[in-house]
Amino acid sequence: MNLWQGALTALESLSTHKLRSALTILGIVIGVAAVIALVSVGRGAQAQVTAQVESVGTNLLFVQPGSIQQAGVASAPGSAATLTLKDAEALYAVAGVVGVAPEVNGRAQVVYQGVNMNARVVGVTADYLTVRNYELADGEFISDANVTARSSVAVLGSGVAEALFGGTGGVVGQRVRLNGAAYRVIGVLVSKGGSGFGSQDDQVLVPLTTAQTRLLGTSRFRGANVISQITVKVASAGEVEQAIEGVTAVLRERHGTVEGEDDFSVQNQQDTLDAITAVTNTLTLFLGGIAAISLLVGGIGIMNIMLVSVTERTREIGIRKALGARRRDILYQFLVESAVLSFVGGLIGVAVGWLIASLVGRVQLGGSSIAPVVSVDSLVMATGFSIAVGLFFGIYPATRAAGLEPVEALRYE
Repeated sequence: MNLWQGALTALESLSTHKLRSALTILGIVIGVAAVIALVSVGRGAQAQVTAQVESVGTNLLFVQPGSIQQAGVASAPGSAATLTLKDAEALYAVAGVVGVAPEVNGRAQVVYQGVNMNARVVGVTADYLTVRNYELADGEFISDANVTARSSVAVLGSGVAEALFGGTGGVVGQRVRLNGAAYRVIGVLVSKGGSGFGSQDDQVLVPLTTAQTRLLGTSRFRGANVISQITVKVASAGEVEQAIEGVTAVLRERHGTVEGEDDFSVQNQQDTLDAITAVTNTLTLFLGGIAAISLLVGGIGIMNIMLVSVTERTREIGIRKALGARRRDILYQFLVESAVLSFVGGLIGVAVGWLIASLVGRVQLGGSSIAPVVSVDSLVMATGFSIAVGLFFGIYPATRAAGLEPVEALRYE
């Protein structure tokens, strides 16, 4: 019996019990569809978050107050207010540094003519635009004069502009209220996009001094107002490590600390990207593992239906053997039936999984959506795994059928 004859015999046998075969295939369809859909969503989330991180720039350093490791006890960056504007200004002297952007962060209620939203507010200096690789869609950015005068002006992210005004056009010159105080809109940023994990477009930028004294309020450290973070732009990605050493040395000198007792932390963008990639890879693997359980359940369904088929066709097997069918012919026939069930289920599952992934991409999460990434390797893996499951769970029923003695099989009623 060749492959083609085996497939035809298997299809003929399966077609005699259409409903039973369809329900068995359904288990494989659900498993394959779940694997493809969940893995695609996981990869899509990873791609979008990675794109967001890379859009900021790979040659950036982030200096945050608080040490990652202090006196052998782990603590999160930002746990202590230890950075000031003078610290930021001192970093311009570090070799390779081409831009420094101190900032303070907080949240505020933003209102325009009855439209109300809670948005992230960032107090920045004039260098923030170039250091963080933002672009203006309209208007102008915060200037040094605005920072010196503590002006009540604001630059809106495109997401905030859309929410308040229904678009980014005609926004410049309007007045919004931040925590009850009026601010004149002087610019709107070009959209950088976002995902269900947050968006860089949902923020309002104001002068650093305005945020410190009027809007967010800050504590003081060594007689100066503290800042939340310092972003340092390095000339090239190849100079990042050298810049980290220089920034660390300058801040240790200013703060009077030594290695192991720093009250600040310096991280580069690649570290952030590596951490995110590790988390999303784990998440994708976890989702794929959960979906694979469905495939195993479908495989058990195949084994169950094949055992029933062996019992029902015991006399048929006896006749085949009496007419000269070899043990391997019977074994081959039942294995092909299992493979056909899983293969057909795998193909349908691929189509269903692709459809589910497409539908998930249309769902809005927090005003944005995740674009699932359906890759060829995930399709091949899911289909191949479904066939392997069918063959694995078909071995026992096929072996049992092949092991029947002709005389006993012919006597079976």
